[in-house]
Amino acid sequence: MKTEENRTLTAAEQRRLARFEALKAKLASQGWRAAELTISIVKANVFAVLLAIPLMGLGFWLFFVRNGGMGSMPDHFALLFLVVFIALIFVHEGLHGVTWALFAENGFKDIEFGFMKELLTPYCTCAAPLKKGQYILGALMPLIVLGVIPTVLGILCGSLFWTIIGLVMVLSAGGDILIVLKLLAWKSEAAEKRFLDHPTQAGLVVFER
Repeated sequence: MKTEENRTLTAAEQRRLARFEALKAKLASQGWRAAELTISIVKANVFAVLLAIPLMGLGFWLFFVRNGGMGSMPDHFALLFLVVFIALIFVHEGLHGVTWALFAENGFKDIEFGFMKELLTPYCTCAAPLKKGQYILGALMPLIVLGVIPTVLGILCGSLFWTIIGLVMVLSAGGDILIVLKLLAWKSEAAEKRFLDHPTQAGLVVFER
């Protein structure tokens, strides 16, 4: 399996990368410095696995305390779970796109979707520079809408199915969580900053001067 660094880029990715490198060169000539805040998808998956045991344990415990037991599962649970999970993976990327489009200069024209076939990973990227809070909101929107909200509602309403779906979608946002943590840990005293999603890797590039 190829890694993120040496995988073959699609024509669309090559085009986005060339546009990004041209912008990077232009900003460098204007005195901007670039700081790459990217992560490995493999590391993101490892993070999700490490998060799984305590998260699932906490979720099931809260469900049990709230509802006095684990309740029953719907018929054909495995098939239903698979269908909903696959659908929500694409909704996950759509939520990134919709949120970032609200702040991007050209709206949805600045949003593109793709699929890393070597890593079996769909993705969304934004070509427009964003403010820090805007980038973080777009990065975390799937975690909130598909992960936290279904988990909380599932526990409150006694639906083990939606509790499990919510917990799994929290794990699916492991990469997004890592990116935001890396961004929050990054410190700079620069007066001007631009936050630009990386065109081919998970994460972003911060331009500062």
